[in-house]
Amino acid sequence: MRVEIWSDIACPWCYVGKARFEKALASFPHRDQVEVVHRSFELDPGRAKGDVQPVLAMLGKKYGMSEAQAQAGEDNLGAQAAAEGLDYRTRDRDHGNTFDLHRLLHLAKEQGRQDELIQILYRANFAEERSLFSEGDERLVELAVEAGLDADAVRAVLADPAAYADEVRADEREAARLGANGVPFFVLDRAYGVSGAQPVEVFTQALTQAWGERSPLRLIDRGDADACGPDGCAVPQA
Repeated sequence: MRVEIWSDIACPWCYVGKARFEKALASFPHRDQVEVVHRSFELDPGRAKGDVQPVLAMLGKKYGMSEAQAQAGEDNLGAQAAAEGLDYRTRDRDHGNTFDLHRLLHLAKEQGRQDELIQILYRANFAEERSLFSEGDERLVELAVEAGLDADAVRAVLADPAAYADEVRADEREAARLGANGVPFFVLDRAYGVSGAQPVEVFTQALTQAWGERSPLRLIDRGDADACGPDGCAVPQA
């Protein structure tokens, strides 16, 4: 079974939702047969790459919040994250464009290191003092290497704005086609969707239901068609 997760590194509920989903997956009897794929979704696609601002200022401008309201929201998120065993800095975080992060996640997917990289990027954004957005490309290289990627390959992607750009845009178009207008958004075997950072028991129910309702393969076979198999290929007889 395949689970696709549309998310953005700048999304705190994606950070929390991933942890809740993983708790459900850890206790799922068929977890070894579940493939998890992370898909791209930008919450702020119009933001320029160098446009970095404090989270509280971003929240105030985007949602019309006072600084006190924005801080209260961050404190609540910090408590929600802590309940899932996650570190979360409720003060002095910043916000920026995530397009390059998504491009690197597609590189990591090719290398089988996608989940490692997304978790490291979440940690860097939500738990560490150093900025994920204002320290330049070498900060991203450092984090990608920690996830097991080759530094030169990462630099090459960051130096080429077209690298994996089509893959990011394809993910975003697919999210729109599936009706996702926010993240996190979980799609199980293209049959069930779960929106938001739901409780662990909701993810458990979704995994169980999606697994139980998988359609078995229906074989259309007359039984006399030539084919190749482990013992070789059928040889036509004159």
